[in-house]
Amino acid sequence: MIVAVCAVIATVLFITRGGDEEASASPTPAGAAAQNGYGQSGTAGYGQSSGAAHGADAQNEAAEDAQSGPTEPQPVTEVDKTFLVKVRQAGLWEIPAGRLAQTNASSEAVKRAGLHLMDGHSKLDQLVREDAKILGVAIPDEATAEQQGWVKQMENARGAEFDRLFANLLRASHGKIFATIGEVRAATQNDLIRRHARQANQTVLDHLEVLEDTGLVDSATFADVEKSVTPK
Repeated sequence: MIVAVCAVIATVLFITRGGDEEASASPTPAGAAAQNGYGQSGTAGYGQSSGAAHGADAQNEAAEDAQSGPTEPQPVTEVDKTFLVKVRQAGLWEIPAGRLAQTNASSEAVKRAGLHLMDGHSKLDQLVREDAKILGVAIPDEATAEQQGWVKQMENARGAEFDRLFANLLRASHGKIFATIGEVRAATQNDLIRRHARQANQTVLDHLEVLEDTGLVDSATFADVEKSVTPK
């Protein structure tokens, strides 16, 4: 009987001690898991994301301030001014030349080239007047005396004579200004002049091609342009 009672007491003591050991052991891994999962990974992840977002916000604010803040006026050089004047003068004689091609030419290719001149220089002329007003550049209201003389020659020509005269006068003029446009675009510090030079470049290139498509441009015209644009 005594042996049985002792056995029961021993069993109760064993179970109680085992439960106490399990209870005391369990907080340690749970605490470690919490520290690793939140204290390092969680906290570090949140801190990094928040810092990156704050940095991006600061950069965006700085960019907005730079855009909204005062800016210095962009320089307008004498080269820029001369460029606008030449574009204006080109339109003042090439648009009338394009009109003459519709009435005096015998070649359909020449008439087509004339239409390209009228369209392209009408758009450029509107742009040059807008930019000149913004930049405070005085532009002329008439072509040069030489350009007016070219228009007179074409007014007095008809048929095949007009076709050849038109093709060579206009191809020479466009070839020379084409080189100047590249120089202006490469050197100017003014955004409006850059935009204008890009548009002028595209327009003049189109005109060079339609004039060459007439098949009437003489080798002497190409030689004259080459001599004019070759660096001295």
